[in-house]
Amino acid sequence: MFERQLPLTAQPLTGLGPAVERPGIHLGVWRDGEQLFVWGAPRDLPPFCAVLEVVAPGLLVVKHSRESESGKFVNVAVLQGDEVKIINEQSANLPDCPDLVTSLIGSETQHAASESISLLVRLAVSMPAHGRGGSLLVVPANTEHWRESLVQPILYALAPPFSALAKLVYGHVTGDSNRRWADAIEHAIDGVAGLTAVDGATVMTDRYEVLAFGAKIVRRRGSSQVNELILTEPIEGARAEIVEPSQLGGARHLSAAQFVRDQHEALALVASQDGRFTVFAWSPCENMVRAHRIEVLLL
Repeated sequence: MFERQLPLTAQPLTGLGPAVERPGIHLGVWRDGEQLFVWGAPRDLPPFCAVLEVVAPGLLVVKHSRESESGKFVNVAVLQGDEVKIINEQSANLPDCPDLVTSLIGSETQHAASESISLLVRLAVSMPAHGRGGSLLVVPANTEHWRESLVQPILYALAPPFSALAKLVYGHVTGDSNRRWADAIEHAIDGVAGLTAVDGATVMTDRYEVLAFGAKIVRRRGSSQVNELILTEPIEGARAEIVEPSQLGGARHLSAAQFVRDQHEALALVASQDGRFTVFAWSPCENMVRAHRIEVLLL
């Protein structure tokens, strides 16, 4: 069914995730002609090794490791019941595709392969964990323009900003495999993702300083209301559609689309309670908001 000629392993329910390989034992499977044989239980996977993960009953994800030793995995296909969704790698070639989406698809561009983007990927993976849905607004550092799109005063503004995650990211020495640092950054990521469960949006700079949570988004003075956007999903056969924001979800999706409509340099990540995940970004090519549905990349 899949064209990739890769060794295949079956992954038990260990929460492998698309971005970071978590410790665990993988069931090694070897192909001999038309038959598959279990040959062992390896801890380390070779480059380009395919993994079949059972996420839930009837929900399986085929993914593979990268050639580099980044520890990242790339989803190839999602099998849910009798429905098969093949990831379309060409989606990463959109000229205005956010680096976050590009990295999840598996394209190792200079920006998508950076540790900073990798951390944003891990935040996206962690956000749905609390099951309540939430919004994360990523705004440029050293600017206050984003305040024009939020109700003032912000009830839960942080002064000074919460900078624990930023200090861990930018104080880390490349190549350092210190376990304490890894645990600390994982804890900080889960903490920031947990703030998105609070009603309203969490605001964070692109340098990982949390500025506020529980923020209410409003249309910027003088700006027009967002009435339509481009919806894309990185799977084979899916076509870009122009839709109304209400077709994506409720008030959380509408407000996120409006925020990006007014703040072109911002990124809005929205996790739904039903498992959907959408990244809103401004498309300079189309001169409108583009919504990237990426839950198939986060499984």
